[in-house]
Amino acid sequence: MGYSAQEREHIRESLVATALELMARQGIQHTTVEQIYQAVGISRTFFYTFFSTKEDLIVETLYLQQPRILSYARSLMADPALSWREGVRRFLHSCCYGEQNGIAVLTIEEQQMIFRRLPPESRRVFREKQAQLFGGILECFGVRAHRERVSLFTNLSLTVMIVRRGIPGSLPLLVPEAVDQTIAVQIEGIVDCLERLREQDERE
Repeated sequence: MGYSAQEREHIRESLVATALELMARQGIQHTTVEQIYQAVGISRTFFYTFFSTKEDLIVETLYLQQPRILSYARSLMADPALSWREGVRRFLHSCCYGEQNGIAVLTIEEQQMIFRRLPPESRRVFREKQAQLFGGILECFGVRAHRERVSLFTNLSLTVMIVRRGIPGSLPLLVPEAVDQTIAVQIEGIVDCLERLREQDERE
């Protein structure tokens, strides 16, 4: 059957939203293309008229969740019941435990798989959008988003998320029983770093 442009756009949006829901809950590696197109109610062949590879769809899901993540950070900063430190700490904790909060977080293997298969231009765009997201989060936290700060905050945040997702599978030498305490200490260190930057900005 033929589909109008509006119908195709609706199906495409449904595919991305469904993929994000599944990937956030069960991980990217455990989410199959078949699960996604069956949930939307289309055929495999029709799916590939929207996305030529699973990696293309994954990238779109990550783009979809970026404004949601930023909105979540803003809501925490606007919550009068939370101090600044509590809001930042809760944000980072929610991201680290993304599968419990509807946030898709890439493992080491998933990052390698995606970037190995993406063309250079798509990698460039992805990095730009990632920098925009982390810069927006910094500004939401009241920290000026200079390029070097954005890079540092990106690395610190992704490192703690990767460690949380990587124990014990990708990081077998780390102790699984201490993962929650490890993450808590790392988050506290990031909060301390951001607080120093925020205080520095306030003095200038």
